Amino acid sequence: MLVVLEGILWTIRFFFGACIFSFLTVVIDRLPRGENVVRGRSHCTSCGRELTVWELIPCVSFLCLGGKCRGCGERIPLRCFWTELAGGAAFIGCVTRYGCGRSGVISPRGAVIFAYLGILLVVALIDWDTQMIYDRFHIMILILAVFDFLLYPERGIMTRLIGALIISVPMLILALVIPGAFGGGDIKLMAASGLLLGTASIVCAMFIGIVTGGGYAAVMLAGKKLEKKDQFAFGPFLALGLAAAVFWGDQIAAWYLHFL
Repeated sequence: MLVVLEGILWTIRFFFGACIFSFLTVVIDRLPRGENVVRGRSHCTSCGRELTVWELIPCVSFLCLGGKCRGCGERIPLRCFWTELAGGAAFIGCVTRYGCGRSGVISPRGAVIFAYLGILLVVALIDWDTQMIYDRFHIMILILAVFDFLLYPERGIMTRLIGALIISVPMLILALVIPGAFGGGDIKLMAASGLLLGTASIVCAMFIGIVTGGGYAAVMLAGKKLEKKDQFAFGPFLALGLAAAVFWGDQIAAWYLHFL
């Protein structure tokens, strides 16, 4: 009986995270177009038909509808499904890594990290679509960094301040020396995230971002889908590195230093 109840609780956690990230897909879609992200019912972007409650169940509705709008038959973007799935996985990951707290659902620090992962998702996909990172997201991360410091003072202010500078300052210098090397949004993202994650994790995040971003560029150049002078959104790869560093950054850094 306890196993069943525990399974139900984890299922609720998954769908809660999926629901939050499902809403973030609306933000990702509407914000660059200047639309209100709160008002207005969810609708099909092709035929304009308002979606029913049964069409808004994260992950489940997409599978039941076969990935198509019930009205016009237009395909629903696959990344909506993956985003919702990632939301559920992120919430479960935060509970597993940071505990469930007194509420029995998620700890306060886990909630902060989950909110941060949501911001990273929005930043990554909007940057992928528009090559733009809005300053409001940097401010949100700074606010989360303050909350995280209050909840987790063991990660001292010094490592957080160094983390805010150790990657962002070299990025800024490179951007000044080599125009277009990094965008201002990328630099501010790493500065704000460094204040949240600390020195070791932000260095790890940058390494992962460079490896994955460089790998993507190499593949695109080999396939002649990019020219050497073309620019591409680097924010998604930084976001990937930052998301990984949230869970394993300190461990990866410790593992690497062990070999020095």
